Amino acid sequence: MRNSLLFILIFVVFAQAAKAQNSPDCRSAIPVCADSVMTWVADGSGVIDDFDPDVIRQTGCLEKGSVSSANIENNTSWFVFRAGTDGQIGFDIEALPVLPGGSITAEWDFALYGPDVDCGAISNGTAQPIRCNYEVNSTGFTGIGVNPANGQEGQPFIKGSQNTYDEWLQVQAGEVYYLLVNNYNTNFDGDPEAFTLTFTGSSVDADQNNALDCTLRDEFLGLDIAACNGDPDIVLSALNSPAGPDIANVTWSVDFNDDGVVDQVLASGPAATTLTVSSPASGRYFVQIEPTTGGTIEDDILITFYGVPGPVGVNILDSLSDQNNVEITVLGGGSYEYSLNGGPFQDSPVFLDVPPGQNTVVVNDTNGCGTTNPIPFLVVGYPKFFTPNGDGIHDAWNVQGIETLTNPVVFIFDRYGKLLKQLDQTSPGWDGTFNGRPLPSSDYWFRLEYLRQDNGQPVQEVVRAHFSLKR
Repeated sequence: MRNSLLFILIFVVFAQAAKAQNSPDCRSAIPVCADSVMTWVADGSGVIDDFDPDVIRQTGCLEKGSVSSANIENNTSWFVFRAGTDGQIGFDIEALPVLPGGSITAEWDFALYGPDVDCGAISNGTAQPIRCNYEVNSTGFTGIGVNPANGQEGQPFIKGSQNTYDEWLQVQAGEVYYLLVNNYNTNFDGDPEAFTLTFTGSSVDADQNNALDCTLRDEFLGLDIAACNGDPDIVLSALNSPAGPDIANVTWSVDFNDDGVVDQVLASGPAATTLTVSSPASGRYFVQIEPTTGGTIEDDILITFYGVPGPVGVNILDSLSDQNNVEITVLGGGSYEYSLNGGPFQDSPVFLDVPPGQNTVVVNDTNGCGTTNPIPFLVVGYPKFFTPNGDGIHDAWNVQGIETLTNPVVFIFDRYGKLLKQLDQTSPGWDGTFNGRPLPSSDYWFRLEYLRQDNGQPVQEVVRAHFSLKR
């Protein structure tokens, strides 16, 4: 099936070239599968800066190959595919002329990401390519597996090796991969260029119709998109549907709250083949296509714009108790992770046993939309015991962080409620004596009073707890 389709497609590519669509944006990558040879025409740079070159070119895969120039986003195409079966997958990318009798100007290269990464992690360099090739293509082919032009076996990527094929990919059913194809070095005038994409490998040979999940192609608007406020526009295309350009009418609508209620029809008509979505218009977007052959084709996609982590608050859950537990709150709709005092990030906003005194927290949006500077916060605490024996260690007891409180005062009592000592923010602490006489080892109680602000109004707080004196 694959070889016969290639014969037909070589003859029809010229007629279809002007109508074929590509996606230069990872976020709206075109779903593809392995049931046929696919011919594409790429005609522009990425509509967003898919990569930060200063970051990506340090990875060893997308930096310069065996050529001296670097042009990571030129006539860029993004595809996404989902494995339908376990096994071996590869692909061939072959350069073609765009017009009959024309020359081949493209020198195609690729980078493959996965499994199950998102475009935000790709663009900021968190996710690295698992296969890539940015070497000079002397045969017009590049890809994964075996070069059909000369039988060259794919090898692990080595910069400057001039080996244009990478080793086979072993996949598991359900895994999702993103594929970037672009012209790395030639044709800087922006003219469109054509190529075929053919999937190969033992999984494809065994079951071409199911090796890659072709139901993903029905989601022609692409997978749901997580973007950042302020990102460039996202362009959705109806031309990637099974109807292709044979469209009698298109209707776009949106459910801004994704609650099952369509809020607005955005565009309608035979010319409304694309829809531009701008930040921060999050929502579920729908398209209904009426092909010229009759019937309807529908798809939808959820687009969510996330912002830089908003105002961050710290709730002290159990201060001045046996455990100092805090909860970090963030105003915003992002997906966040949290780091305490420069430690590793965690998904939970709750930290247990936070040390008394000054601490810092950093909040990171996992969609790649920003990271806060370290945010200081205070945990007021106290030693659970002290040993006033003159050795210079734990010789005095005081509330830690008392100097940061407003109008603090500490009252220390014995077990019978007798007041033994009063401290404020200037006091060095209690040395375990009363009227100059050392008190015995025992438990002692304290009451801390201070003022805090609540909506601009001072409110008195009272904390009661106990500690031990050991001799």
